[in-house]
Amino acid sequence: MRRVHAMNAARATTIWIALGIACVCVLVASLVMGSVALPVSRALGALFHLHAATPATFDLADDIVLTLRLPRALAGFASGALLATAGALLQVLLRNPLAEPYVLGVSGGAAAFALAAMLASMPWWGVDIASCAGAFASIVLVLGLARRDLWRSGQDASPRLLLTGVVIASGWGALITLMLSVAPENRLRGMIFWLTGDLNGAAPPWPALIALAVVLVAIVPVAPQLNVLLRGDAAAQSLGVPVARLRLRVYLVASLAAAAAVTTAGTIGFVGLVVPHLLRLAFGNDQRMLVPAAALAGGLAVMAADLAARTIIAPAQLPVGVVTALIGVPMFLWMLLRRPR
Repeated sequence: MRRVHAMNAARATTIWIALGIACVCVLVASLVMGSVALPVSRALGALFHLHAATPATFDLADDIVLTLRLPRALAGFASGALLATAGALLQVLLRNPLAEPYVLGVSGGAAAFALAAMLASMPWWGVDIASCAGAFASIVLVLGLARRDLWRSGQDASPRLLLTGVVIASGWGALITLMLSVAPENRLRGMIFWLTGDLNGAAPPWPALIALAVVLVAIVPVAPQLNVLLRGDAAAQSLGVPVARLRLRVYLVASLAAAAAVTTAGTIGFVGLVVPHLLRLAFGNDQRMLVPAAALAGGLAVMAADLAARTIIAPAQLPVGVVTALIGVPMFLWMLLRRPR
């Protein structure tokens, strides 16, 4: 038994290291590539201050790397990691392979409040605050309406949570459509870009990175209990798992992750759905391995998608959510076709 556990731990560590190396490679590529190409040595020199900053070209490279590309890449990594982690957690909580971070209406509330702030001509920080407030309004609504089922250990909370989230998301969707219908032409493009997920001018990455650290610290210690919860509430309770408290913890952590991701980069689709699925098919359903791997793979996916979004038709840029959807749809269909019946 110990030998099997050691082999699984070594395998998980290998996967995490491989994903981490891939993340570093994509991060370096994100610093180097763009409408203004930079040598790797110059980009790293700007990053680590290994140059004399007197020539004008050096100052320009500093601005490009430190002000534009590095914050954007870190925001993409944090957003993708948060979305993939939230997707993995909600698929366990709802025991539904189609669950994803936006299924409980968090993104709808964030989008409705953010678009209202844009209509009111608020600055970027006001839009971010409004988006965060909308996300937490949805969290409170769902939690209030489904609180009884969440707190009952013998009651399956999945149907109530799912139905409540879908109804609330539909309500937010109606408000979003209304605001897009009455929005003036000069603001409509920015609103649509935000809705499709956009890292151009994204919020500073540090709040999202802090949220990611909080999410992992809160959920990794209970990953073994998540494995037991997958067997059903009765089995988990018989093995001493505090089912009600664990449900509430997973719901709050997943909602916090989705709220932080949406506030940072808008609604980026398919990452929270496809990445946990892909990891599960490739490496199994052990949450002790899957949760950290989902964070790394989700961050890698969004960073790579954003790199493609700003280089494919440079100097013009695509919304990163368009790239993730164009890749995520065929990939998810492929996974469904190869899955045994």
